[in-house]
Parts: sequence; structure tokens; C-alpha cells
Amino acid sequence: QVQLVESGGGLVQAGGSLRLSCSTSARTFSSYAMGWFRQAPGQEREFVASISWNGDHTYYTDSVKGRFAISRDNAKNTVYLQMDSLKPEDTAVYYCAADRRNSFGSTRDRFGYEYWGQGTQVTVSS
Repeated sequence: QVQLVESGGGLVQAGGSLRLSCSTSARTFSSYAMGWFRQAPGQEREFVASISWNGDHTYYTDSVKGRFAISRDNAKNTVYLQMDSLKPEDTAVYYCAADRRNSFGSTRDRFGYEYWGQGTQVTVSS
């Protein structure tokens, strides 16, 4: 079982920045693609960004392109989501997830991810 722990959420004004982190003690972390998803109240959990096992490939949903950046440090077993120019519509619980089957990181379907963190709240005030 892979346990993922997110941190870095909080309350920020529109236009501000936050950096989310997701860490694990799993030795197999470097072989997994990783993704970030978010879920706003009353809405489905949606794809935000993903990254391949070695960090060479990244993918983003259109609404965050140019504002968010996903990265990873396999030596620290950690994946990051740098969020800049935040908007009120970015308010949600953010989850990190691990994809054991597709290490290229191209999976956008939440059902393609086997392991999930508990989530961290991001609130952007207008």
C-alpha cells in the first residue's frame, strides 16, 4: 500500500501563490507517474496536472496552463504543484494520486490512479 500525504494548502487572495507538496515513504515512488486532482463542493473530482516517472513529461488541464507547474523530486519522494495567479475558481480540495500502470504520466482519468492522498484545502478569496 502506498500512502500519500499532501501539504501546503491554505487561504490566499486572488492573484497569490501556493505550493502544494505530496510525499510518500514508498520505495517505488520513482516508478510511478503522479497526478494532482481537485474537487470543489458539489462537483466531480477533476484532473489538474500530471507528471511522468522521471519528470520529463507534464500534462495540464487547460484552465491552469501557464499558471500551475507540476514537478517532482524522486530523491525526496515528493511531487509538487506550484500554483500562481490563483483565481477564486481554483478553490477546491486538492488531491495527489499515484499511477502505477502508466508511468508516462498521460492519464487524466481519476480511475486510472491507484493511490490517493487525503487532500488539502485551497481557498482563494476574491
